[in-house]
Amino acid sequence: VNVAQPKVIIVGGRRVRTGIFKTPVAGPVKVGRMNLDGDAQADLSVHGGPHKAVYAYSWKNVEFWRRELGRDDLGPGSLGENFTLDDLPDTEISIGDELEIGTARFLVTQPRLPCYKLGIALGLPDFPKIFHRSGRNGFYLRVLREGVIAVGDEVVEPKMRISLE
Repeated sequence: VNVAQPKVIIVGGRRVRTGIFKTPVAGPVKVGRMNLDGDAQADLSVHGGPHKAVYAYSWKNVEFWRRELGRDDLGPGSLGENFTLDDLPDTEISIGDELEIGTARFLVTQPRLPCYKLGIALGLPDFPKIFHRSGRNGFYLRVLREGVIAVGDEVVEPKMRISLE
């Protein structure tokens, strides 16, 4: 579980607000409809809102980029994700899937389309294009049920049940 408050950085001589510099949280975190407690999105025209309240990314993908880029410094939150998931690769997720983590419930809404701020965060201006082409994009989540989550919580994919009544 990773969060950040927006901060202003200087890019090409201009001030840019970003919330990409996520850091891990040790304890339980409240999940609200629009974000996690302690987290906020800086540019609501492309990030955030109900359909992009939380960004999830696979740890296996982080490990891939560590090897590919030779960057041992990449850890949870380094790619701007709120959730760094142990065993849930993008290839096993579909839009419309529902996930339960802790006491919260989420809906997978869309893959991430990286913006230039990902390149700034890594010091690699061309990285967003490489990241996108890799197909290792992660996905956005809508909050269906607010709750509390913590590091180590299991990700459960509840099965749809249709009553005969």
